Amino acid sequence: MGEPFGGWAPAEYGDRIADVYDHWYEGLDEALPAAVELLAKTAKGGQALELGIGTGRVALPLAAAGVKVAGVDASERMVARLWAKPGGADIPVTFGDFGDPAVLAEAAGTSGDVSLVYVVFNTLFALPTQAEQVRVFAAASEVLAPGAAFVVQAFVPDQSLFARGTRFSTDRIEGDESRLTAAVHDRNAQTVRANHVVLSPRGIETYPVNLRYAFPAELDLMAALAGLTLEARFGTWSGEPFTNTSGSHISLWRKLA
Repeated sequence: MGEPFGGWAPAEYGDRIADVYDHWYEGLDEALPAAVELLAKTAKGGQALELGIGTGRVALPLAAAGVKVAGVDASERMVARLWAKPGGADIPVTFGDFGDPAVLAEAAGTSGDVSLVYVVFNTLFALPTQAEQVRVFAAASEVLAPGAAFVVQAFVPDQSLFARGTRFSTDRIEGDESRLTAAVHDRNAQTVRANHVVLSPRGIETYPVNLRYAFPAELDLMAALAGLTLEARFGTWSGEPFTNTSGSHISLWRKLA
């Protein structure tokens, strides 16, 4: 793999944000029951492998639903949060960059036949180049059993959010703490370099976010190159239709049996 995009190593995002991640994104929990239902149904009683498992926001309820779950993550601090939660220590995690095919092969090798590989919360876009995103589709296909599925949850890119290639927003104010985001957008490279900035009596804290986004049609091509066929695309985990106004998508590609 080449020089990390924006100068950040794969573990940097997770290591920096681990202490606040669950609190910041607790609003995502509302969709978890529907997400678990769809993923469990797709796993069909087999082994599931989560790429970028993090603090286990999806993996833990999925395991509680009876699915055997394993994960991959580069951040030891994020996984420490997972393992500290009830049931977390029972979930095996392979440490490394999930964009590395050897890491996926190692994780799959400890998990047995894999019937589902999934990546949620836009984490696929943490892979900094198109080539690495293409490679992870191929690596996922390689570890999947015939007839198994690769599921991705991601936002639909909206380039109009960035005026003259930049964006600054106030995300949340809680008491004497303010959370802001400053971002720079490269439309041609489809990359965003951003910092979450927290202003509080503690001082100024920054949390970097660097991503390379892709449109659904581009993801479909990556999947096709990996021998995966689009089976379904939803606008929400509960199965609402995906339309040209959807802000995110849940896409399911299947490996031919």
